[in-house]
Amino acid sequence: MILTITVLLAACSDSGQWHGKDISGLMPELTFELTNDQGEAVTAEQYQDQIRLLFFGFTSCPDVCPATLAKLNKAIRAMPEPLRTDVTALFVSVDPQRDTPEKIAAYVNFFGERTVGLTGDEPALRKLAKRYRTTFGYDKPDERGNYAVSHSSAVYVFDRQGKARLLFQSDLSADQIAEDLTQLARGAG
Repeated sequence: MILTITVLLAACSDSGQWHGKDISGLMPELTFELTNDQGEAVTAEQYQDQIRLLFFGFTSCPDVCPATLAKLNKAIRAMPEPLRTDVTALFVSVDPQRDTPEKIAAYVNFFGERTVGLTGDEPALRKLAKRYRTTFGYDKPDERGNYAVSHSSAVYVFDRQGKARLLFQSDLSADQIAEDLTQLARGAG
């Protein structure tokens, strides 16, 4: 009886188990045409053969964006060294009015070399957000023209072929994210 329970518990912890939500087959492949933090037009294909983490936000975000990007950076750094360069975090600013490529570059550089900033015009950003079943919105500007931007805190994870694989919510730890990314980088699941 104890041997049976041990075998069952071992089976539950195999490499097919994820901390993040498995979204394989539930979301479309990664595709976009945006501007990177160097002001260059880029597509998803330019990051192929990488595990890509897609996160929507804005540089004036007071809490969710910096906390999420710091956690992703910590997770990537916690991966085995040879696998770290297999992961790229794509931070998509949904605030093109304020977030120029230069401002985005300065922002993402704070969160490690594996983070790339992207943006585009509002229609392109809305199309991309809709593709992954999320949205964003702008609050009414205050007397100084400042406004908040509402957006999801979810991180979409795409494998080397651009297929949607995982969804990371804010309740995951950096260690859990690192474990999932390591499994994915090693070809698990």
